[in-house]
Amino acid sequence: MVVRPSHESVVVPNGVLPARFRPRAGGTDRPALSLDGEWRFRLFPEASTGVDPADRGEGWDTIEVPGHWQLAQAPDAWPYGRPAYTNVLFPIPVDPPRVPRENPTGEYRRTVTVPPSWQEDGRVVLRFEGVDSWFEVAVNGQILAQSHGSRLPTEIDVTDALVDGANLVAVRVTQWSAPTYLEDQDQWWLSGIFRSVSMEHRPAGGVDHATVVAEYDHTTGEGELRVDVEHDAGHQARITVPELGINVAAGETVRHPVQPWSAEHPRLYDVVVSTAAEQVTLRVGFRTVSTVDGVFRVNGAPVKLYGVNRHEFEPARGRAVTPETMLEDVLLMKQHHVNAVRTSHYPPHPHFLDLCDEHGLYVIDENDLETHGFEPLGWRGNPTDDPQWTPVLVDRVTRMVRRDAHHPSIIMWSLGNESGEGCNVEAMASAIRVLDGSRPLHYEGDWSSEHVDVYSRMYPTSEEVALIGRGEEAPLADGSLDSRRRTLPFVLCEYAHAMGNGPGGLTDYLDLVDEHPRLMGGFVWEWMDHGIATRAADGTPFHGYGGDFGEELHDGAFIADGLLLADRTPSPGLVELAAAYAPVQVVPDLHRPQTFRLRNRYAFTSTEHIRLEWALVAGGDVVATGDYAAELSLAPGETRILTVSELTGQAVQDVRASSEAVWCTLRAVPREAPAWAPDGFHLGAGQVLVRPAAPLPPASGVPTRTAEGNHHVGPVVLDAVGRILSIGGVPVRLSRVDAWRAPTDNDGSRSWYDAVGDDEAWTKAGLTRLHERVEGLVREGDTLVVTARCAGAATDCGFAVRYEWRTVDHSTADLVITIRPEGQWPGSVARLGLLLALEQADAGAVTVDWTGMGPGESYADSTLAALTGRWQHTVDELGTRYTRPQENGARRGVTRATFGLATGPLTLTAGEVLVGDQQVHGIELTARPWSDAALHAADHPHELVPDGSLWVHVDAAGHGLGSAACGPGVLASAMLRPAPVTMQVRFSAGQ
Repeated sequence: MVVRPSHESVVVPNGVLPARFRPRAGGTDRPALSLDGEWRFRLFPEASTGVDPADRGEGWDTIEVPGHWQLAQAPDAWPYGRPAYTNVLFPIPVDPPRVPRENPTGEYRRTVTVPPSWQEDGRVVLRFEGVDSWFEVAVNGQILAQSHGSRLPTEIDVTDALVDGANLVAVRVTQWSAPTYLEDQDQWWLSGIFRSVSMEHRPAGGVDHATVVAEYDHTTGEGELRVDVEHDAGHQARITVPELGINVAAGETVRHPVQPWSAEHPRLYDVVVSTAAEQVTLRVGFRTVSTVDGVFRVNGAPVKLYGVNRHEFEPARGRAVTPETMLEDVLLMKQHHVNAVRTSHYPPHPHFLDLCDEHGLYVIDENDLETHGFEPLGWRGNPTDDPQWTPVLVDRVTRMVRRDAHHPSIIMWSLGNESGEGCNVEAMASAIRVLDGSRPLHYEGDWSSEHVDVYSRMYPTSEEVALIGRGEEAPLADGSLDSRRRTLPFVLCEYAHAMGNGPGGLTDYLDLVDEHPRLMGGFVWEWMDHGIATRAADGTPFHGYGGDFGEELHDGAFIADGLLLADRTPSPGLVELAAAYAPVQVVPDLHRPQTFRLRNRYAFTSTEHIRLEWALVAGGDVVATGDYAAELSLAPGETRILTVSELTGQAVQDVRASSEAVWCTLRAVPREAPAWAPDGFHLGAGQVLVRPAAPLPPASGVPTRTAEGNHHVGPVVLDAVGRILSIGGVPVRLSRVDAWRAPTDNDGSRSWYDAVGDDEAWTKAGLTRLHERVEGLVREGDTLVVTARCAGAATDCGFAVRYEWRTVDHSTADLVITIRPEGQWPGSVARLGLLLALEQADAGAVTVDWTGMGPGESYADSTLAALTGRWQHTVDELGTRYTRPQENGARRGVTRATFGLATGPLTLTAGEVLVGDQQVHGIELTARPWSDAALHAADHPHELVPDGSLWVHVDAAGHGLGSAACGPGVLASAMLRPAPVTMQVRFSAGQ
């Protein structure tokens, strides 16, 4: 029997039961059989496979469920096709609702024996948690249902098709279907049964669906509970909360003093729903979401969302994420001070929501909808504005709400993402409000906010966000809509695109969020790089991105845009985010020297559970430590000013005479760390400069000249015209001024708001092809002065350079380098400083011991996580292996760095540094075992090969990171423009 799949017409799922809640594991006392594991499988090129659903699939391959067929044997083999990535464009002709005849289709087979007692009392349902994209189900050869909605549950009553003994379950899954046009969600196109499958007994008179209302009245401290049980007209079901002594009939409202649920205090109660046939236990939290005077509130208190967008992903499993991975995600978020998640762009696996309930994360639950591929067509044919699609879109939001509404972590419903405007926005919003009026609705595509309850935008500039915060945004043409929108909270559903090295500029947004009550926070895009585990031709493992799998259309590394790298290592961007999201903000007070400003960002928690640890750092070394003697008791939102003297007492006086720079570090540390907290966990940290370093002692030696005509300046050897030959006996392969870096993903994109992109400007200015012409060497007293010009072909942009060399002693030399831009510049420059390539056989193993900001990376607009101290890494450890290689590894504010070279230590000490007329503390240091050109040429980390040199950048300044890959570029405060710089560096060999 051959059945034509419904891939050529838009249909509501056929034979599918309404989606009910999914109790937590062990939540029901009724039995269930997991059908996860091995299924027989065969892939066909078209939807009409010609296979009878009664065919048992003897001799077929086996495949693991949950899973995607494209990843079934990856990375060792790809027998069922390969993954493909597009962000916006559909990988099929845009001809809705039709799809190509070439439509990879998987036939799945599995036998299951159902206990006879299940059919004697009640019904048996087959439940699929997620199947991509359309599927048809048969049992014992009888076709029972067709369904779609890839990230939504489907239940099918299979009772009448069952037989005694083994039953054959046949599932036909197509890769493409009409709903493909609804699921263009900036992720890998992957197919199959990717979430769990189960056979469940549904007894007559059981709890088929329960609607839970558990609100909290912050004025009385009471919770209000009502549980309605579907098909329970006589209210025979009983609702009990043993911990509270509650025992009422279903449908009855009861009030009782409770402890409320919030992300800070995720208090849950067991609510038991009982009938004569079944007992179900739900984990319920009492909380109320509201908007008062344009301010988003939970339990009556203003709440800010410090969030991330999260796709479901594992490198080897795609969207078939395991419970262990979900828990890892949640705990990593808690460890990095994330308090909110937007489930972009579909309802997540239900277990993830259980974990958010348990550990405390606010959730925007998003509908399984994105039609972005219609945007390049001017939104022609967009289902969002087509009444024929109304039943399908309403079905999707209905199934989401029915499945998830009992979760206290969900504080907002989202209608979808990047799907344009139209009649179905209102239809979906109305459908949700019928089911659940307790949560606000979100949809970024509705800029007027006519049908939703929050004003949402993605990637606006911080200037625009400031206007919105003050209620001064540009007005809408419709006065009534404009007036209503100004009463709504504002959320950044996406901001700060975390692609590659970045994002930069987080504080520019977060300072506004903290300042303006209307701004409720935002969600960084996104949680994790989606690199697919694969191998190079020689077997080297790596993480592939768009274009690595032979796709006809792809969007390259745009899929690698996460705060976690593909191997789930926290990126420097996530470390910076943790500092930016810290619940206790510790920053220097801009109006008073040697003063900290502390702010309690919690919504419900005072700082009584926190102690303050201080340390005085002189020359990078900790010279004194202690705890703040007074109790820190700040109410939510309260601010306190503390001076260094208040914190440290006499200790600060004892170090004021030091010639080294002295810093005071302050950390807010929990008195009792949560169980999930890693070593060194803190709730906020910052530093203030107590006193700057004294100037370097002046050079007093004399340069010498050899019989060969070379010049010796301490350990530095220059040739007759002034080029560096060696330093401390280490040959120098290249030395010159540099103003370029291997572009980051952000550098390589033109932002939404700029006329020229950074990499575009650098290429135009010739920075990718710089060469230095040494013009002459003269001796001025005890100083060797070398003049040069550094520029690239085909441009008049360049730098006039002056090197001043002085001998300190036989092992130490001073260099003062002055760089002056010349010509008409089209935009920014990447860096301004000195590039050295030192001959070094195993450069990656060289240790670098430095005093400056660390231990991780820092850039001009990404500095919160880096604190001044003394740190040590190897050159390899300084770098970050981004999924696509790019600029990485910079350390700012470096006053001293010692390289453990094979010939002995080489130390660089920073003296005075001027950028324009502004004095800068320290240099910006980068070191790696390959050139920037090689870094730029590589597409994947394993393609980078050490070349026998240690490439060291000693910069007076560097350009920021920004978020131009999606959104604003580098802001003016972190942008490096061509400017004169002067930088003193002392080279010491053997010290």
